[in-house]
Amino acid sequence: MATPYESTGRTAQKSRTRLALVAATRELLAAGLTPKVEDAAERAGISRTTAYRYFPNQRSLLMAAHPTISPETLLPADAPTDPTARLDAFMTAFTAYNFTWEPQLRTSLRLSLEPDADRPVLRQGRAIGWIADALTPLRDTDPHVDAHRLAVAIRSATGIETLIWLVDIAGYSREQAAETVRATAHALLAAARRTGVTAA
Repeated sequence: MATPYESTGRTAQKSRTRLALVAATRELLAAGLTPKVEDAAERAGISRTTAYRYFPNQRSLLMAAHPTISPETLLPADAPTDPTARLDAFMTAFTAYNFTWEPQLRTSLRLSLEPDADRPVLRQGRAIGWIADALTPLRDTDPHVDAHRLAVAIRSATGIETLIWLVDIAGYSREQAAETVRATAHALLAAARRTGVTAA
């Protein structure tokens, strides 16, 4: 089996080169571009030949630029314990996260829709775990609520896909979009607490 290029020789230097290419790709994405490997190489001041040793194609480059931050929770240590207040704090952080990483998330979403696409990071359900963490108090306050099902419902209605639709199609500002998904999350929580049933 072939040995990966980056795991041999001057590994520290190779790590820096890879990081430079990823950083350049993120800068280009933030500028509204969808860079190819040679674009990232030029931006980073690295030769094309070298860049292709790290990323053999555009897809591998773009997926490497996807956000790699994966905390267990988006909530601070002193987050509220009241379910409604806790969800509100989470939605503020979740929406900020999505808008911070919007160029990368948009690209990942587009890649996920390509025929025969590999399962990208965007679709691995990380946000559902974050939402489930935000809903933890329901175990005590509302044990009749299926918290996992509610987390899936909230994710489906408040994630990057919804924000993109609200901004691009509905013509909302990002502030309006953030308020809309926040209100949607609260409505789903209130309905689940009232009936124990979610739409998911």
